Amino acid sequence: MSAQRGSALIIALFLIVVLAVLGSVAVRLTTVQGQTANLGLSGVRALNAARSGIEWGARRTLAANSCFSGATTMTEAALNGFTVTVDCTTSSHTEAGKTVQVYVLTAFASSGTYGQPGYVSRRIQAVIATET
Repeated sequence: MSAQRGSALIIALFLIVVLAVLGSVAVRLTTVQGQTANLGLSGVRALNAARSGIEWGARRTLAANSCFSGATTMTEAALNGFTVTVDCTTSSHTEAGKTVQVYVLTAFASSGTYGQPGYVSRRIQAVIATET
């Protein structure tokens, strides 16, 4: 009978250890899922910051009728802390006897320090053609 009591204690300890490991794994998975969701949200915010950079560059380029390049740090709500750099190249073409000015705008938005957790960036490009 004493052998059965000893085996019950071993089985109980084994079950406690297994349940503790399963609980630890569940907590770890929940943490990783939360971090993944946050990084996904940061990626969307970076894309929106880059889109804002394209709009900013397009407005300045079209208003001046020449390439605009510049950088800014966003301060508004969800885009706060994002640095946006806008670069522009231009070329002139003749089509059907008319001169077409083509502007290629590239916006790069980033937040955080490269190589560190939480760093996120997005680069997008837009082409604007105007007839002169």
